[in-house]
Amino acid sequence: MHVILLERVENLGNLGEEVVVKNGFARNFLLPKGKALVANAQNRARFEAERDIIERHNAEARDAASNSGSAIDGQTFTILRQAGETGQLYGSVTARDIIEAASELGFGIKREQVRIDGPIKTLGLHDIRIRLHAEVAVTIKVNVARSLDEAERQAAGEDVIETLQAENQQAAAEQASEMAEAAAELDTAPDEDA
Repeated sequence: MHVILLERVENLGNLGEEVVVKNGFARNFLLPKGKALVANAQNRARFEAERDIIERHNAEARDAASNSGSAIDGQTFTILRQAGETGQLYGSVTARDIIEAASELGFGIKREQVRIDGPIKTLGLHDIRIRLHAEVAVTIKVNVARSLDEAERQAAGEDVIETLQAENQQAAAEQASEMAEAAAELDTAPDEDA
């Protein structure tokens, strides 16, 4: 289906461009959301007549998104989750969790604005893109930790999982040496049966 874009659409085109898209994408997303018009003579004439108004509305929306984006850009949101000793989460952190963490600090983000390649399944700091407008994107950090203390240590740059694994290896080495000493004492003890 040929459509005229009424705003910039990522990986598709800019305002005013005529592009070819699949029928379902046009009918289910572009047309209902007001992002495009069906490309025909009547809509082309309508678009050209209203082009200045459409561009002005787009510029206003972009400026508003840019202003609100400057407040959220670079923010760090802490999300507490249970995880195993290797740092693997019991579950995952999704866009909904990020939205809840942002709203607790007074930032309004919509689910479709959060760009996560896949669910977050490990502890640590994760960079997440927030697309506030077709032309405005900001990056936030999500600090996934098991406790607030752990979150503070991660924010300071410590790799908590690596530290925990080193502590576990140290404890295992100490336990192995204690067991070796106990076994050596048993071997050197005199037999009472002799």
